[in-house]
Amino acid sequence: MNMDYDALKKIPLFQGIQPEELRQMLSCLHAKRKSYAKQEMILLEGQPASFVGIVLSGSVLILKEDYRGNRMIIAEATAGQLFAEAFSCAEIDRLPVTVVSAEDSSVLWIDYRRAVSVCSSACGFHSRLIQNMLRILAFKNILLSRKIEYLSKRTTREKLLAFLADQAGGTRGEEFSIPFSRQELADYLCVDRSALSAELGKLQREGILKFHRNRFLICRTEVQNNS
Repeated sequence: MNMDYDALKKIPLFQGIQPEELRQMLSCLHAKRKSYAKQEMILLEGQPASFVGIVLSGSVLILKEDYRGNRMIIAEATAGQLFAEAFSCAEIDRLPVTVVSAEDSSVLWIDYRRAVSVCSSACGFHSRLIQNMLRILAFKNILLSRKIEYLSKRTTREKLLAFLADQAGGTRGEEFSIPFSRQELADYLCVDRSALSAELGKLQREGILKFHRNRFLICRTEVQNNS
């Protein structure tokens, strides 16, 4: 398996692990790399959850569909980020979500159980790996709490402004990008796409924001007041 170990050590899960340990670690974790085309199914709801995916390139979407086929985007994972780790950690027998490649992507799979337990070889990197995994799980819990705040807003406008305020990340008068298309943003915020597009148009006409595709420029004061 050809791997860029210098790139791997920059991934949060592998922070603090020496480059010379990475090759041994990947073997210990039964790591395997796989490529996926855009819109290709990576994991299907109902499958067992025993491996953790690490996005090496591209991005993936974690989805949930209701019985009517309505799609909700739970989260996105981009290069360097993990997915399916919470379900593997909880030892859930069947995945409650589906994962699809948002673009041409490469994923490194590792055996979660081997990642969080000391192997017979007593590899020194295991304790660091476990610490990194706990940190990632805690950070994702914070992100989920933020999303709950968006969804708790009563109107499409309030949800949208709360989301954009977070995405702006403290910038003032600077453009920023969001990781979603219009349909994906609607699915992420659990709103109708046409209602979302209409609200974006209103906000632009009111001078609160300007946008082109996934690039936005907002008046931060207005967004904070409305979020």
